[in-house]
Amino acid sequence: MTIEQLDAAGAQAAIPALTGILRDAVANGASVGFMEWNSDADYDRFWQGVAAEVAAGRVLLFVASDETSIVGTAQLHPTAKPNQPHRAEIAKVLVHSRARRRGIGEALMRAAETAALALARDLLVLDTDEAGAARRLYHRLGWTEVGTIPRYALMPDGRDCGSTFFYKALSREAC
Repeated sequence: MTIEQLDAAGAQAAIPALTGILRDAVANGASVGFMEWNSDADYDRFWQGVAAEVAAGRVLLFVASDETSIVGTAQLHPTAKPNQPHRAEIAKVLVHSRARRRGIGEALMRAAETAALALARDLLVLDTDEAGAARRLYHRLGWTEVGTIPRYALMPDGRDCGSTFFYKALSREAC
């Protein structure tokens, strides 16, 4: 498995694979901003927007690949607010169901953390489905759970979903 940060051209080229990963996440019940009725066209539009943000330098996009294809992704969003030059957000940490339980999510998170430090972003935040397996990963990686907001979003089938928020203060030794 390899982890790579994509440039604008790489992000654009990866859209079909990223669309497949997002489709798989939603089909498996992940609360990642989409509903079960969303189409590949919706997922494609989302990734087109991410690719545009990568091209503009506002998002860092990471992918994990095995010997056959891209199987995971994560994003780092450095905060653009003048009073938060030290902060960034982790978003859309997704691993295809066929590739889970192999350390891919952890490797993607570590790559994002390392990139954040390179940008002098030493405070990271993220949120995740209150009942999802990702919570265990974030705890294991030393993230601090702040709390859960009930009914923050919906699951793909329309049920209410709380979102749990985490933060991590990075140090050079941590990554």
